[in-house]
Amino acid sequence: MITLAEGLRLPTNWLDYTILALYFAVVLGIGLAARRSVRTSLDFFLSGRALPAWVTGLAFVAANLGATEILGMAANGAQYGAYTVHWYWIGAIPAMVFLGLVMMPFYYGSKVRSVPEFLLHRFGPSSHLLSSVIFAVSSVLIAGVNLYAMAIVLQALLGWPQWVAIVVAGFFVLAYITIGGLTSAIYNEVLQFFVILAALIPLTIVGLKRVGGWGGLTDSLTAAHGDAFLSAWKGTGIGEANPLGANWLTIVLGLGFVMSFGYWTTNFAEVQRALSAKNLSAARRTPLIAAFPKIFIPLVVVVPGLIAVVMEPALGKGDPAKGGLQYNDAIPVLMRDLLPNGVLGIAVTGLLAAFMAGMAANVSSFNTVFTNDIWGAYLKKGRSDGYYLTTGRVVTAIGVLIGMGTAFIASSFSNIMNYLQTLFSFFNVPLFVVFIIGMFWKRTSAAAGFWGLLSGTVAAMVNYFWLYKQGVIAIPSEQGANFVSSIVAFVVGALVMVAVTLVTEPRPAASLAGLVYGTAAPGGPDGAAELQAAGDDAWYRKPAVLGWGAVALAALCYVPFSF
Repeated sequence: MITLAEGLRLPTNWLDYTILALYFAVVLGIGLAARRSVRTSLDFFLSGRALPAWVTGLAFVAANLGATEILGMAANGAQYGAYTVHWYWIGAIPAMVFLGLVMMPFYYGSKVRSVPEFLLHRFGPSSHLLSSVIFAVSSVLIAGVNLYAMAIVLQALLGWPQWVAIVVAGFFVLAYITIGGLTSAIYNEVLQFFVILAALIPLTIVGLKRVGGWGGLTDSLTAAHGDAFLSAWKGTGIGEANPLGANWLTIVLGLGFVMSFGYWTTNFAEVQRALSAKNLSAARRTPLIAAFPKIFIPLVVVVPGLIAVVMEPALGKGDPAKGGLQYNDAIPVLMRDLLPNGVLGIAVTGLLAAFMAGMAANVSSFNTVFTNDIWGAYLKKGRSDGYYLTTGRVVTAIGVLIGMGTAFIASSFSNIMNYLQTLFSFFNVPLFVVFIIGMFWKRTSAAAGFWGLLSGTVAAMVNYFWLYKQGVIAIPSEQGANFVSSIVAFVVGALVMVAVTLVTEPRPAASLAGLVYGTAAPGGPDGAAELQAAGDDAWYRKPAVLGWGAVALAALCYVPFSF
């Protein structure tokens, strides 16, 4: 999955390890400090819904900025060039804005503790249980990817045995989440966000200087790979060939709409951060605040991938079995060749922080969904709040242990982002179909929610494992197959929902208050009426200003890569 080449061992010394030790000490310190605020299960699972928007916003983007993204998107940059920016400017920003402006009033206004719990209110127990099981499975799969990938990277860079890296990182994630709950995870994610930037910004600056600045970088890439390598849209016409194996239609519909909206609006590892905000205004602003740093992440993730392919032309061309460099080696190669001791320690710490952030986000969401939506809802109902608080801590440990084992499933993928995008097309896209239709069509029945979710998931798997893997249809690349799987999942799920709805009874209108667009929930239209905190009415905090500002800025970023 992420096997790195031989010869990437970093020349670390006592200074680098001191920085790493200080980071681990601070992580545990935050967990111990957060423990004082954990008195109830709501405190443990949702931080008592008391955190400010700037904290939840940074945690929102940090939860996504795991090392799988850093290594994977740098690998994509080295392999696909400027096409990689689509994952950010069309594959993230519009969906994050939609979450903040449209969907958070439903989530937060209904006071649900998780995304699957919203389906319980809207569609009933069948859809709720199915979505809970699907999410629990996907979250430990993704958590495991982060943990295993980190072990392989630390083995290559620092010489740590894999089991040592797994145990060390797993222990610290387990410790600070078990002690301090979601509050500890979120404040650590804020810390990790800045540590990650402290690692990637120097790497990018020094790398650009080494290749002659932006002009030298573009000249070298154009000479070696052609003009299309630095264009986001060139060669994406229908029927045209390009390294990504996707045309503008599959990029816009598969990535920009179906896969992106499916991930950002229904992935509880992200939504959980917004649900922990202190009021609805802060919850809506959480993904909108996160959108602005997300716009600029390509500067410190994708650009290093471009730099690496100039500095190491053999990247991605060697035989992995013989220790040849792969695209996943892009960031480690730059760390090895460019950074002095001290700065190297910060870079290693940033990479480790990224792995821990990605893993912690999925573990904290797994313990919430399993405890509240499976264990408490169907297996052990009506117990005391203290019982569920203890269960959440035990389930956290179980989630970490399962995550250690599940990552080996991904060993057949040479690019870790391919694996993650495959998981998203299987699990998140069908869930998005059910949400979007259920939120905007009152007639949608309970049975339609269950069968739409099940059929969409199965359709995505059939397209990937049979039509693509068995060569029934020709798709040029793994990523292209993921885009097609997402479109198939969305279309099949939507058609099944419509068909089932037309032959089944709708839910009573009174039970849909605050769950369907245009209905009024207790407290105001769509559950949005709520006391605001001081300053929430300032113009620069208005969700519409933040949301449309982010969309406009993302569109503007496309200009240099479109002509």
